[in-house]
Amino acid sequence: DLEEEMEENDDSEDDRNVNLDVEMKSVKDVRKVAKLLGTRQMREVLTKIEKLKDTNRSQQIMGPVEEDPEYKLIVQANNLTVDIDNEILVVHKFIRDHYAKKFPELESLVLNPLDYTRAVKAIGNEMDLTKVDLRSILPSATVMVVTVTGSTTNGQKLTDEESTIVSDACDMALELDTAKRKILEYVESRMTLIAPNLSAIVGSTTAAKMLGQAGGLMALCKMPSCNVMKTSTGFSSASTPRHTGYLFQSELIQRTPQDLRSKAQKIVAAKCTLAARMDRTHESTDGSFGRSLREQIDKKLEKLQEPPPSKTVKPLPIPDEGPKKRRAGKKVRRMKEAYAVTELRKAQNRMAFGVAEDETGSFDKTKGLGLIGQNSGKIRASVADPRVKAKAPKRHQFMGSSGATSGLSSSLAFTPVQGIELINPEEAQKKVKEANDRYFGGGSFLKVGKPKHQ
Repeated sequence: DLEEEMEENDDSEDDRNVNLDVEMKSVKDVRKVAKLLGTRQMREVLTKIEKLKDTNRSQQIMGPVEEDPEYKLIVQANNLTVDIDNEILVVHKFIRDHYAKKFPELESLVLNPLDYTRAVKAIGNEMDLTKVDLRSILPSATVMVVTVTGSTTNGQKLTDEESTIVSDACDMALELDTAKRKILEYVESRMTLIAPNLSAIVGSTTAAKMLGQAGGLMALCKMPSCNVMKTSTGFSSASTPRHTGYLFQSELIQRTPQDLRSKAQKIVAAKCTLAARMDRTHESTDGSFGRSLREQIDKKLEKLQEPPPSKTVKPLPIPDEGPKKRRAGKKVRRMKEAYAVTELRKAQNRMAFGVAEDETGSFDKTKGLGLIGQNSGKIRASVADPRVKAKAPKRHQFMGSSGATSGLSSSLAFTPVQGIELINPEEAQKKVKEANDRYFGGGSFLKVGKPKHQ
């Protein structure tokens, strides 16, 4: 039932907007389409704010915030700012329709409703825009464009009655803006006492809207973060993203890139829940806890916006480095020799050009023999690679090189005449001694044989 009622309210509001578009030009008095400024609610809120705004309230709230006398006024005034914004848009539409006769291009050059209203108020019914000073209202670049366009416009001068209608509408729009500023100043001055930590995160305006919609600080602190970010007025969500509310419209979320707003809203909602519970217990009344949470939020949002780390580029090897020495042990060398391609397999893998190869088959399988059986039959010995050849240690090279005869040596000699002959080693030494005695037996060295003097 509630959803049907909300849909009916949305339909009636759309119909009212269509009727306003049709009947706006025929209306001569802006008060017939914009009635908020003269309502009793508006007058009472502004009167109470005027009485309380000069009161310097430094006393902290000790009990429940809902029992504070100014709390209801703050919530009511904060909700009134939304109505004022809608009313300013209606008055802006009224001014555009009636001032299009004088300067139809102005509404496309100045898009902001209040800036447009101030520009219309300053220009009035003047046809020569060089005599109008717009520098205090619009940026210098926009002033130049407006001045040039105004000199070539096809607009006509307004009558006195039309000029009065437009002037009254401009005064009402500026008066609504002034009332809104008063309300916001009052709300900001009081929210630092009611919810200082929550205001430090999302601002006093958004904090007041969230408190008003949730039903007070007690109800807000009981909400989980997934429901805090959905607090809104309950109007149709056809033109807004799903699961969004006042928090999504805050300045903190809107300045975040669009693709990160949903994630940023979840982060801020979790921190707002903690801040609301801290405010409910009247701890950290100076807002220091809320400011620390705001710093954490800013750091997380900055981290989300950082670009991904660049891919590490692996440097190329040095060109003059040469081939790497891939050494292995005896076991690896033997394994390579065992799995090496044999000469027979190499011959099978080769084929002669233009010559049919021999084949062998068994059990329905046929294998080609390649060049097996077509070579000369000689086998080439494999050449050992000296680079991988295992060298014997030096202590093994000199082992057994002494002058002593090994016990394994035999004294047998094989001669073609006598066959096996036993050799006497002493006989050879005797022959050498006899030869030496024959040649050198009677001689002596001169210096050695010279007698010594006594």
